[in-house]
Amino acid sequence: MRIHWIAGFFLLASIADAQSAGSIRGTVSFEAGNVSAHDTTVHLSPLGRTVRTDDAGNYEFKDVPPGKYEVVAHLHFFNDDRRTIEVAAGSAAEVNFRLRLATVRQEVTVTASGKEENTLETFASVTSLSGQQLITRANAPALGEMLDHEPGIAKRSFGPGTSRPVIRGFDGDRVLVLADGARTGTLSSQSGDHGEPVDPTSLERVEVVRGPATLLYGSSAIGGVVNVISRHHELDEHPHEGLRGNITALGGTANGSGGGGAGFEYGIGKYLLWGTGSGQRTGNYNTPLGEVQNSGAWRSQSSVGLARYGERAFWGANYDFQDGVYGVPLGIEGQAVQAGFNEETTKLDWRRHNVRFHGGFRNMTGPFESWRTTLNVSDWKHSEIANGVVDTRFHNLQYTFNTVAQQQQHGVLTGSFGAWGMRREFTSTGAEALAPPVDQNAIAAFSMQELAFKHFRLQLGGRVEHNGYAAERARSRSFTGFSGAAGIRIPLWEKSALVFNYTSSYRAPALEELYNNGPHPGNLAFEIGNPDLMRERGDGLELSFRQSGTHARFEINLFRNRMRDFVYLVPTGQIIDGLFEAQYAQADARYLGAEARVDVALRRDLWLNLGFDAVDAQIIASRTPLPRIPPVRGRIGLDWIHNAFSVRPELVLANRQWQVFPTETPTAGYALFNVSGNYTIATQHVAHMFGVNFFNATNQLYYNHLSFIKSIAPEIGRGVRVSYTLNWF
Repeated sequence: MRIHWIAGFFLLASIADAQSAGSIRGTVSFEAGNVSAHDTTVHLSPLGRTVRTDDAGNYEFKDVPPGKYEVVAHLHFFNDDRRTIEVAAGSAAEVNFRLRLATVRQEVTVTASGKEENTLETFASVTSLSGQQLITRANAPALGEMLDHEPGIAKRSFGPGTSRPVIRGFDGDRVLVLADGARTGTLSSQSGDHGEPVDPTSLERVEVVRGPATLLYGSSAIGGVVNVISRHHELDEHPHEGLRGNITALGGTANGSGGGGAGFEYGIGKYLLWGTGSGQRTGNYNTPLGEVQNSGAWRSQSSVGLARYGERAFWGANYDFQDGVYGVPLGIEGQAVQAGFNEETTKLDWRRHNVRFHGGFRNMTGPFESWRTTLNVSDWKHSEIANGVVDTRFHNLQYTFNTVAQQQQHGVLTGSFGAWGMRREFTSTGAEALAPPVDQNAIAAFSMQELAFKHFRLQLGGRVEHNGYAAERARSRSFTGFSGAAGIRIPLWEKSALVFNYTSSYRAPALEELYNNGPHPGNLAFEIGNPDLMRERGDGLELSFRQSGTHARFEINLFRNRMRDFVYLVPTGQIIDGLFEAQYAQADARYLGAEARVDVALRRDLWLNLGFDAVDAQIIASRTPLPRIPPVRGRIGLDWIHNAFSVRPELVLANRQWQVFPTETPTAGYALFNVSGNYTIATQHVAHMFGVNFFNATNQLYYNHLSFIKSIAPEIGRGVRVSYTLNWF
């Protein structure tokens, strides 16, 4: 009899619980044409549940406990639509979405904390590009070109094929580039003439964490992180039924660019198969003074992958192959000799193999709610070819693993624990074999914890990392250091926040800083490494004010970084083989700056976009400016949308850079006028997207202060880039 009472009690409790649960349902459609958006991902946060829309664009979440939730609708190449909803006990809430064209939107990031967040909610300062923003940049020849002129982000280059992002004045081994959260394994941090290959036609999103990100990503992220994300399934880890795909065609003037790409995803049950392929070439680019010789490039990319996404367990594996050639520009004909440059025709022939596996569990019980492990192997080789003869060969083989466990929320506390490791095998042979063969081994453990109180949130974290170098015919070195951070986020009013962060970061000297010894034309220096270098430490402060409202959205950041034992190149005053002799040395330095982005709605479909950034960096003792620091810059633009059409004119302004390192020359300021636009034709299962970018419309003659070859090669002149993308879903 007692057993029957107990069974009856639990039956009544389960019925009462079911009655108290609610639901969320609605439809997703395209604003252009008002047709249903089939197979759109709809995500429910913080429950972490995901559903897909049917052919009529309908979706539903059942058995939703009472509470406040954020619902997000996502479809590749369209901008996310996010809504906040409150579910009452036993009720059905309705949320309808209309996917629309807009470059001003609420941005999302996974790079800042390792989980998907609105950038308004993050502690770090983040730039996130997706959808229409990437379509108009699909013709960019390299990663630096794609991100140039975003607040706090500039490009370093030795020509179009080599451009790399500079974040708040930090470059090289202080800015880490990731692909789907894993290190790319290239050598672009080593030298100005080494590139970072990226295929824009296959990207889902590009995220930039501005400021130290060493807790999650290690000592090479002391200045910031750039993460290129290839597919949405790297974010939501859910399959879809049937076939999706895309085809993109590209073309442009001023450098004779052309190319295209295609990709598909096929889902059946819990499995997903995908593949991509693309190619692009650019010729010598034109400037107001003439054509820059030997500045062309080409690249190709292909990948294939398979994944299984269960309710609890998931795994995925993919293989990626990239190869290409780019030239080291000779400048306008005759100028190279006048400036003292060697007139050898030099090209870099490169290729990269990448194998990646990830897997884990979610919706777990016990102390952790999810666990994820990623294994990555990158095999990079390139040859420097002078006048048709191979001069130097470089090989960088890199193995990495990363594992992260997300904790269950316990009261006000949530967070994660993780471990990371890397083995790097580097060799170079030939005329510019600057360093001996070196093996680098690194391992780290880290944790990030968050306390969510009623009126504010706190974030605390720490990372212990060990780096060891074993070099042939040279002294081996070993470094162990700690990075820590603390932040507070205070909501001011609805959809606004004040964020303050303190970061103490550690960086082991890079292989090149320790062991280089010889001519290095890629940095215009005869480099002499220092095997006695100490670790580098940074103390960073950042104050951020953010607002993401219906009529105004802005972010204003102030930052200061004091770098102890900062590693930099000191010119000796000697000239060897036409290069400045320079030795790696250490001194205390400081970076001070500000950046802002302000978007104001003049009307519902007309926004005013403003941007600004400035950074001042110098050696403290001598007050010597550090090399290649971006000038003060500003941006004024409009974003106008009418049905399926959008147009974005902008004026980019850069001040004269007169604070220069002893081996640099000042660079004149400039003003650029650009116009970009998109037109989309959307049906239930197919979307046609047309993009155009009219750049440097006034044919302004200007120079990039961060270019190693600015004395012989101005930036590109007037041109137009066009793109067409067909998506089916």
